[in-house]
Amino acid sequence: MRDNIVLIGMPGVGKSTAGVILAKILGYQFIDADLLIQKSQGKKLKEIIEEKGVDGFLEIENAVCKSLCPEKTIIATGGSAVYGKEAMEHFKEIATVIYLKLEYPYLARRLGNLKQRGVVLRRGQSLKDLYVERAPLYEQYADIVVDEHRCTIEQTVEKMVEGLNNFNAN
Repeated sequence: MRDNIVLIGMPGVGKSTAGVILAKILGYQFIDADLLIQKSQGKKLKEIIEEKGVDGFLEIENAVCKSLCPEKTIIATGGSAVYGKEAMEHFKEIATVIYLKLEYPYLARRLGNLKQRGVVLRRGQSLKDLYVERAPLYEQYADIVVDEHRCTIEQTVEKMVEGLNNFNAN
């Protein structure tokens, strides 16, 4: 049953912020998958990535995400969740997946220190490289795409509600 909503997209697009607001509007619970990963390991994301490496982190993220079985919950994923095939297939079964899309130039301006955020970057990989690599995955898994260009967080949430109403009407 797909009574949950999963938010995917690049770091900094507002998945957690918009997710909390959307949860309040819909009367849903809210889960931040990154916080569950940190809790499961007893460490911050950046520490997990430093210790386990990118592939080790992605394995942990996939395991945590595919284990989630909430009801009437908004789940804000980490930007790298789309690398976890099992987790994303699980999310497609239990949720409507919304991709919060922000074009690269606007995203680059919005983001600060990527390492402090616990962003999964391979050695030598730039934010632009990451964007180009992930965008097709976000598009692949999305049931709904919300373009955040020039949107406030409130406008983003309005677009999500509108997208959900249209998606559920079909």
